[in-house]
Amino acid sequence: MKIDTIKTLGELKAKGYQSKSIKDELRNNLREKIKTGKPVFEGVHGFENTVIPELERAILSRHNINLLGLRGQAKTRLARLMIELLDEYMPIVAGSEINDDPLKPISRFAKDLIEVEGDKTPIQWIHRSERFFEKLATPDVTVADLIGDVDPIKAANLKLSYADDRVIHFGMIPRANRCIFVINELPDLQARIQVALFNILQEGDIQIRGFKLRMPLDMQFVFTANPEDYTNRGSIVTPLKDRIGSQILTHYPETIKIARTITEQEAKLDQLQSDAVYVPSLAKDLLEQIVFEARESEYIDNKSGVSARLSITAFENLLSTAERRALKSGLDKTTVRLSDFMGIIPAITGKVELVYEGEQEGAAVVAQHLIGDAIHTFFPAYFPKIEKLEKQDEKTAYSDLIEWFFAESGFELLDDATNEEYKSILDSITPLSVLIKKYQPQIANEDVYFMKEFVLWALVEYDKLSKDRISQGYQFSDIYGNYINKL
Repeated sequence: MKIDTIKTLGELKAKGYQSKSIKDELRNNLREKIKTGKPVFEGVHGFENTVIPELERAILSRHNINLLGLRGQAKTRLARLMIELLDEYMPIVAGSEINDDPLKPISRFAKDLIEVEGDKTPIQWIHRSERFFEKLATPDVTVADLIGDVDPIKAANLKLSYADDRVIHFGMIPRANRCIFVINELPDLQARIQVALFNILQEGDIQIRGFKLRMPLDMQFVFTANPEDYTNRGSIVTPLKDRIGSQILTHYPETIKIARTITEQEAKLDQLQSDAVYVPSLAKDLLEQIVFEARESEYIDNKSGVSARLSITAFENLLSTAERRALKSGLDKTTVRLSDFMGIIPAITGKVELVYEGEQEGAAVVAQHLIGDAIHTFFPAYFPKIEKLEKQDEKTAYSDLIEWFFAESGFELLDDATNEEYKSILDSITPLSVLIKKYQPQIANEDVYFMKEFVLWALVEYDKLSKDRISQGYQFSDIYGNYINKL
């Protein structure tokens, strides 16, 4: 339909336009997408076999939807992507506050205009991007905000009594007529405000200050909420739950691969950063593992969840740490080091809710624990497992390396060491190069030094070496030598 040629109600009728509800609109467009095999919710990863099929079923059933899940589980993203299932353009009566359908007007304004103008009633076309409304539920939201109230200024200007429905100022929900309306964090909405939604969800009408006003609103509601056992500010009232057609549970990425895809997609990097800093594949996996460790950590409240935003901001911080180091050294290019991971601590500390034990440790210490736990978890996938109990004189894969530290009394690895200094220090540890050549022969040249540092940090986590923070870097040494030095 060429919308630029349709400017009046008469022209719209002549083209054979048929009114349809927003739920039918979403359903029909979804049917076409499924038939053609086109992706429906692009950019959302890890939900292909769980959340998205349930969401598609809810849309096909014409349900209002509640997305229930912890923070950072793409709930709002899913709601916003539903816009793509709307028709590209929608006609409304020109000047209508509540997007009146020209063939089925519901407001006093539109009905009066059509009565006077008839087929000459002007038509306006609204793009689907303008058919999305969003409201964050907070305890201070009022019925007037959502539904509407009497406007004394309008009454005075039009010289109307308060008993006239033309003095009504419409709230967000009537203005979102024939649109998708999202209420985020639904449990935070006061119970009396949730009650005001009952009729809108079931009968499609609204009541403002006792007016005998019946407006059959046509809307697609999407609610988002955290599980009630976490949200202590309130809960969803039972009759409202009853009126929401489908409740869909979201979840965090289930594999490192999916988590990596999300992080790389969402991280806001400029081209200079991407070109200047090389990130080994192991470093990317390690970063995601830190988030997985956080979700299982005894120091972190798992009921509150650990958002996917943590790995995104941590990745940005990791690159910025390496970039800053390169700039200070006057280098155009550099590779991420394991010691750069200390730069992600500020991205972790603000995004985790600590339990009492975690508070006692401190957020920064907990963040360091998580980095260590991730290294500990990953190490056996690349190198022979380090047993807790070993026979005293039995030679292991790491004996030569540990003996080197015993003989050499260790070394210092500075945060701002140049690439040459960094490589020279790690190359001086001959048993380390032998170990990697034996167990990781296929490793890319650009990843070798990160792997070397990874081995050293892992041996620290397994109590085979000692690592101490000095003012400008780290000191690695033999565990016994370090103990003697402290005496």
